[in-house]
Amino acid sequence: MSRTLLDSVPFRFMRWKFGLVGEDEQTERTLEQLLARTVSEAGPVDAAVVLAFDAVYDAEGKRDAQRTHFEVANDYVRDVTRKYPRLLYGASIHPYRRDAVTELERVARDGAVLIKWLPITQDIDPSDPRCLPFYEALAQLKIPLLSHTGWERTLPTANDRVADPALLRPALERGVTVIMAHCGTRSFYGESCHVESFMRMAREFEHCYGDTSALNLPTRAYGWRRLLEDDVVRRKLVHGSDWPILPLPPLR
Repeated sequence: MSRTLLDSVPFRFMRWKFGLVGEDEQTERTLEQLLARTVSEAGPVDAAVVLAFDAVYDAEGKRDAQRTHFEVANDYVRDVTRKYPRLLYGASIHPYRRDAVTELERVARDGAVLIKWLPITQDIDPSDPRCLPFYEALAQLKIPLLSHTGWERTLPTANDRVADPALLRPALERGVTVIMAHCGTRSFYGESCHVESFMRMAREFEHCYGDTSALNLPTRAYGWRRLLEDDVVRRKLVHGSDWPILPLPPLR
């Protein structure tokens, strides 16, 4: 994590809330144990996917350290999830990487159950032709893509033009199972809303889903009524916790 992110108010609060003092290996072990305990106490939940998070890459496929504020390595998540039977491995691969398909094949062999993107933070345009070989590989390997849709405020914004779920159409057209995190909701008042865009995609493509992560937050909860009132879309919702973001009751 960059110093900017570590010193931000949301992350300082989360570190305090979970008792994460310091930045050493002991802190990492504390976080791992907390995660495993949270899942074990989650009642009917059989397992949870732990997500890696790739760096920002530029147009030439080179890692952009200056714009990378948050990064969690695939191998680290692989190793952590192997320690605990109820944790599953979610990898993250930026599609502009020169070795993106090779890395995808590698994490698939290592047991990754999905690929995680946060386009607005990682500067990924899902409609960019550079993503097409990656989509074809995802479809062939039958690995789902979990991609953030809508706006984001917890992590720094690298590209505010990629919030629309419709940009994931090329992935769906190539047979990739896509889970659209947050269902295109806005993260703060005044931002554009893409819920209707998500709902159109969910109706059109059988293998298009949305997840419920962060929909409990007051700024996103407005989407619940529209999502639940549509019989088709309601059946396409899967649970996402957005952990360690803390749940808050929606305003009534």
